[in-house]
Amino acid sequence: MGIFYMLVRTKVPAEVTFIGAVTILLATNVLSEHDVLSSFGSEALLVNGAFYIVLAGLMTTGVLYWLSKHLLGDPSSYKYAIIKLMAPSAVLSAMIGCTEVTHLFTDLVKIWSRKLSITPSKLLIPLSYAATLGGMCTLLGHTSNLVIAGLYVEQTGESLNLFAPFIPGFMCVVVGILLTMALQNKIPPRESPEVSFEETSDYTVELLVPTDNEAVMKTIDEAGLRNVRGGSLIEIVRFDKEVISPVPSDEYIFGGDRLIYSGQINELLELKMSHGLVAADHHVYNINEIDSNRKMRTAYVNFGSELIGSRMSEIDFEKQSDMVLVAVARQGKRVDEQPRQVVLEAGDTLLLECPSKKDIDLENTYKRTLTFFDSQFVPQLGLRTIVSASVLVLMFMLSSFQIVPLITSTMLAAGAMILFGCCRMDSITKYIDWNYLLTLGAMMAFSVAITKSGIVSMISDPVLALCAQNPYITMVVMCFLASLMSEVFSNVSAAAVFFPIIYHQAIALGCNPMPFVIALMTSVTISYATPLGSLTHMMIYGPGGFKFTDFLNLGIWMHLIILAVNILTVIIVFPLY
Repeated sequence: MGIFYMLVRTKVPAEVTFIGAVTILLATNVLSEHDVLSSFGSEALLVNGAFYIVLAGLMTTGVLYWLSKHLLGDPSSYKYAIIKLMAPSAVLSAMIGCTEVTHLFTDLVKIWSRKLSITPSKLLIPLSYAATLGGMCTLLGHTSNLVIAGLYVEQTGESLNLFAPFIPGFMCVVVGILLTMALQNKIPPRESPEVSFEETSDYTVELLVPTDNEAVMKTIDEAGLRNVRGGSLIEIVRFDKEVISPVPSDEYIFGGDRLIYSGQINELLELKMSHGLVAADHHVYNINEIDSNRKMRTAYVNFGSELIGSRMSEIDFEKQSDMVLVAVARQGKRVDEQPRQVVLEAGDTLLLECPSKKDIDLENTYKRTLTFFDSQFVPQLGLRTIVSASVLVLMFMLSSFQIVPLITSTMLAAGAMILFGCCRMDSITKYIDWNYLLTLGAMMAFSVAITKSGIVSMISDPVLALCAQNPYITMVVMCFLASLMSEVFSNVSAAAVFFPIIYHQAIALGCNPMPFVIALMTSVTISYATPLGSLTHMMIYGPGGFKFTDFLNLGIWMHLIILAVNILTVIIVFPLY
C-alpha cells in the first residue's frame, strides 16, 4: 500500500520507491540478503540488460531504420492503413519489444495521417494496440513476460520457451486487429499538438536587454521596441520580477529587462540583430536554423517526468540541458501563455530549441523526462546492418529451438553486437535504462516478499473458497483482477504481485501451473482503457493530443473481449491436469 501511495501521490521515481521498499523489507528480515541479491541477478534482469545492447546494435546499424522505411509501404485508405500498420507492428513487437516498435513507427503514422487527411490519433491508438498485442506472443515482447518467466524458473527450475505464450498471443492479435477495424469510429479524432507548431505565427518570444544596450534608459517608443515587424510587445518582466502588462508607450527600459513579444517568431528573432537584444537565459532561438549548431525539435513530457507540475522559469532544466522552451501545446492546442510560465503536465508537447549534440545522444540523455519523436538520426546502412540483423535472427533460432536457454542466447547476441562493431563500447551504457533495471530487480525481490510474508495465502485462500475450488473460475477471477491492476499501475507491477498468488492457487488445486502462468502472462498486458497501464499508451498520449478518457471508448471493449479470448485459448490449448 505504501508503494502504491508513493507512485500515485508523489513525484518520487519508481526505482527509488521500490528500492526503498526492499530496503525496509530487508531491514525487518522479511527478505534475506540472498533473496535480494538473487533478485537483482535474476534471469529477467539479465535478459533485459543484454537485450538493451542488442537493440542498440539494431538501431546504430540501421536495421530498425530500414524496417520503418520499407516494411509498411503506402496505404490507400484509412481501413487499409489499420491492417497495414497493425499486422507488421505486432510481428515486430514480438521480436524487438512493444515500446521500440511504437517509437519506431510514430513518425511514420504522422506522415500517413497527412496523406490520408486524418488526425494522427486515428492511427496512433491502433499502433499502440498492435504493439501491445504482438508483445504477448514471445517472452521478449513485454518486460512483464520476462518477469513471470524468471519467477517461474525460481519456482520450478524449468525455463520457459521463447514462444511459450505464442498461441494465446496470436489469437489475441487476430481478434484485436478485427476488433479495432470494427470499432474504428470509437477512436477519437484529436488534433495533433504539432499542428500548433507548423505555423510560426502567434508565438511568444522572450528576449533580454543587455545592460550595455543603447535602448537602456529610453522609453519603449523611443527605442522602437513597441510595435515591431512581426508582432508586438505584450509584457516586460523587470530584473526584480516586477511584471508590466500592458506596456505603456512611455515605459523606460532598464538593463536586464525581459521583453515578451507575441507574433511571427522568425521575424521577432531579427530583433536580436537589429536592436542588440539577446535570447533569455543566454540561448539563441532560431526556427529556421540561422545558427547551424541549433535546431528546433518537438518533445513530449513523459508520465512521471520531473518537469510535471513545474514552470521552466522556476527550475534550471534549460541551463542544464542547453535547451530552450519556445512553445507549449496541450491536447492539440497551443497553450496561450508565456511558455516558461506554463505549469507543465504529462503529455504536453514542447517546441524546444536544442543544442548541436547528436539527436540520439540527446534522446538517450533525457529519455526519462522527454520523448523526442522527430529524430533526424539517419544511420549508414552497410555490412554491419546485415550482421546485426543476422545476430537477431540467430538469437531467436537458438532460443525457439531450445538449443540454449533464452538468457544464454540473449547474452551471446549482445556479445556478438559488440564483437562485430555493431555498437560502440563507449555508447552502450547510454542505451541501457539503468533506472528501469533497478526497478525491475526491486520488483522481483518484492514478489519474493509477498510469498514469504504470508500475503499469498491470505489472498489466495479466500479467493479459492469464493470460487468453490473451481480452477476455471479461479483463473478467470485472478486474471481479471491482474488486468485491472495493470490498467492503473503497470503490467510489470501486476506480474510481480499476482504471479506468486496464482501459482500458489494452481498448486493448491492440484493443477498444472503452466496454463495459469501463461494466462497471467498475457492478462497483465491487457491494459487498453487507460494510458497508465501500458508504456506504449503513454508514448502516444502526447503525439496524439489525447485526453485521459479517450482510451475508454474503445479500450473497455478491447479489454473485456481480449481477456475472454486469452483465457478461452489457454484453457483449450493447455491442459489443467
